[in-house]
Amino acid sequence: MTPTIPGFDLLRLPGADGAELAAAVGGSGSGSPVVLLHGFPQTHLMWRHVAERLAGEHTVICPDLRGYGASDKPVATGPEAYSKRTMAADVIALAAALGHERFALVGHDRGALVAFRAGLDHPETLTHLGILDVVPTLDMWNVLHGVPAAVGYHLFLMAQPPGLPETMIANSADAYFGSFLDAWAGDPAAVPAPVRAAYLRASAEAVPSIVADYRASAGIDVTHDQADRDAGSQLAMPVTVVQQDWGARLGYDAAAVWGAWAPDLDHRLTGAGHFMAEEAPDEITEAIRDLLLR
Repeated sequence: MTPTIPGFDLLRLPGADGAELAAAVGGSGSGSPVVLLHGFPQTHLMWRHVAERLAGEHTVICPDLRGYGASDKPVATGPEAYSKRTMAADVIALAAALGHERFALVGHDRGALVAFRAGLDHPETLTHLGILDVVPTLDMWNVLHGVPAAVGYHLFLMAQPPGLPETMIANSADAYFGSFLDAWAGDPAAVPAPVRAAYLRASAEAVPSIVADYRASAGIDVTHDQADRDAGSQLAMPVTVVQQDWGARLGYDAAAVWGAWAPDLDHRLTGAGHFMAEEAPDEITEAIRDLLLR
């Protein structure tokens, strides 16, 4: 049986371009809405601890991104299908279907890139923006240099033209996706066996769409970010970024990278591993609560 977030309803809601997304929805019906977007190789289940903590104060919405989990997985007939712009439009449409014209948005990993794009494309909709353990796509490619960039080998693999990456990954799906759960977790016990099995099963069933998501980040997403940088666009809402000390590892100033995009920035480093919402849920919940008070 697939684990769920206790007390949350699993709904199917309209996204953009006719896609439907699965979303766990719960919490206080009178509380301000907070949407939580998961990362790779995960589903909305990664938010189970944080969602329960926030549910007493807020309406909490945890979707599976398009191409992941129980959400639709459209065939990538063009680069727009899995651009972060399209995936951000999914989130805006999903929240609107629940009656929320304005909401706070927090994303981890791939979900953080979607959240970043939503913040630039829909500033009138987002009240607050939370980012866990990424830098924007354009900056990500700019800071990956030399041997330390090997930590991101999967970015280069899934950037290749359609065919080979999908075949290679599908032929060793559990080993491939499981390797990230092993390598990136500061506390492996934070992803217990039933949850790990759910992540591996969902990822194995979504290889083409997951690769398409990453391929977009080596193409159209860079184009969109560069256009915003050239235009001097910035995030208009309060922003909190929580991340590991990637700047020290890869030789860049992470707070300065984010400061160029976010004038109202709270940048925090964590001692937790990449899966920080599962490894350090109290810390992440506190960061979100602090963000919502700004």
